[in-house]
Amino acid sequence: MCLRFMFLLTTRLTAWPRLARHEETWKTAEILILRHQLAILQRRQPRRPRLDWADRALLATLLAVIPKARRHGLRLLVSPDTILRWHRDIVRRRWAARSMRGKTGRPATRRNIRALVLRLVRENPGWGYRRIHGELAGLGVRVSASTVWEILKKAGIDPAPRRTGPTWSLFLRSQAEAILACDFFTADLLDGTQAYVLAVIEHASRRIRILGVTLHPTGEWTAQQARNLIMDLGEHAHRGKFMIRDRGSNFTAAFDAVLADAGIRPVLCNVRTPRMNAPSNAGSADAAASSWTAPWSGTRTICGGSCARTRSTISTGRTRH
Repeated sequence: MCLRFMFLLTTRLTAWPRLARHEETWKTAEILILRHQLAILQRRQPRRPRLDWADRALLATLLAVIPKARRHGLRLLVSPDTILRWHRDIVRRRWAARSMRGKTGRPATRRNIRALVLRLVRENPGWGYRRIHGELAGLGVRVSASTVWEILKKAGIDPAPRRTGPTWSLFLRSQAEAILACDFFTADLLDGTQAYVLAVIEHASRRIRILGVTLHPTGEWTAQQARNLIMDLGEHAHRGKFMIRDRGSNFTAAFDAVLADAGIRPVLCNVRTPRMNAPSNAGSADAAASSWTAPWSGTRTICGGSCARTRSTISTGRTRH
């Protein structure tokens, strides 16, 4: 079939120079298309003429030379939309053929990554596959958690060993009364600018405190919001024992020092593990963002899509820049 196409293409191109002397290129292509269609009709076929792969490739190649406005005026055996479908089929088959070359499925994990995973688990027997995945992400190694699971499983190591201490979810449930979580989220203002909002959520009551809004969050500004938070908590400040936050550069040592003076211990999330601060990242941020864009003052009670079972109370902060 490929040899037939090369023969047809060669015979048509040999007639091109004779016609191109007096006519434009697209007119030459049109004449060659008509000649090839006559050759197809002269074949002895019992029913309607059938075009093989070589005929389709030649017609599609020649039709690409003709202007788009002229294509619909041609007398073709097939419609121009059919030829476009041929082009799509060629592209689809080409990529399908490439995907079938060599080995199929996911590529094999490199040996150095496998050796690094096994080294981490040997030096830290209490680590599970998710902790190892987070440490690898901190080192810049791009590998999924499921791949770490498979490496440990094939090596005969339990991917999720039973820990002596409480799990993270058990810690959050047992210490909910003493846990605060903070995070930044963005809010689009009416003039099109993007403002950064610092919010703090109380895990037990799901109360969200908007500490402040600014266009340029800095370390000094964040530390000042921590002081305002301690003042807002007042006599209830002694209840908070932990502050869950991410590793953003906005949270400086001064921010942690202000919390430490009030007896609140910062707890940093692992690298690329947003689920450690899920209430602040998902439910609180969505609820606070939807409330901030609407005109309100004082305290509002709302419930976002991610906190369907609990009601969140949003209160204003002290500063807005």
